[in-house]
Amino acid sequence: GMDADMRMEMYALTMGMKAPLFLAVWMIMMIAMMFPTAAPMILTFHQVQAGKQGRGETFVSSWVFVAGYMLVWGVMGVIAFAGAAGAEMLAGHVGLSAATAARIGGALLMIGGAYQLSPLKDLCLAKCRTPIGFILTSWRDGYWGAVRMGLEHGLFCLGCCWLLFLALFPLGIMNVAAMAVVTLLIFAEKTLPSGGGIAKVSGIALLLYGAAVLVFPQALPTFKPVGAMTMN
Repeated sequence: GMDADMRMEMYALTMGMKAPLFLAVWMIMMIAMMFPTAAPMILTFHQVQAGKQGRGETFVSSWVFVAGYMLVWGVMGVIAFAGAAGAEMLAGHVGLSAATAARIGGALLMIGGAYQLSPLKDLCLAKCRTPIGFILTSWRDGYWGAVRMGLEHGLFCLGCCWLLFLALFPLGIMNVAAMAVVTLLIFAEKTLPSGGGIAKVSGIALLLYGAAVLVFPQALPTFKPVGAMTMN
């Protein structure tokens, strides 16, 4: 019946996965998406530590920095799973139509677009765009220092990108095309000279696309009317 259809429909968010599997998939996705953009920072950290090693000073492996960075994304994965599972349960109780679910997705896309244009986004992007600047202003010695730097840089990266990842939920979290576009966008924002401008253009595009989905829910790739839902 329609209830079963609804439950199947809303499983799209966690894809029916249990938390450990969801988190494993999440971390693999994050590594695939974030490491191309985190690489300049990790390389800069490594160069500084290699210099220390060369001078016979105490140095820390880049893996310690990476561990701090990954911890941020791991915590974010737990929050994402909890949010997705909560949304599924809520939708199951309320009995959302496919069109309503798609419109909520459209609203999420618009929130992501608005964030791309915000001062907070500018601040986080500035930190992520200049690894040398970050290392000069946020350097901490020792193991805990490296973990703390990893956490700090991870948080700035999260500040840069979290609403773009939120946009992956309505687009389909395993939608490879959407992931590729978001990865390219983040990479362009962080590495190209006109990165700030790219963030603004993508923000406007997300706002327009989200608005289009509000009017035409079928414009969302995850829109799947089931049985009685096609009446909307």
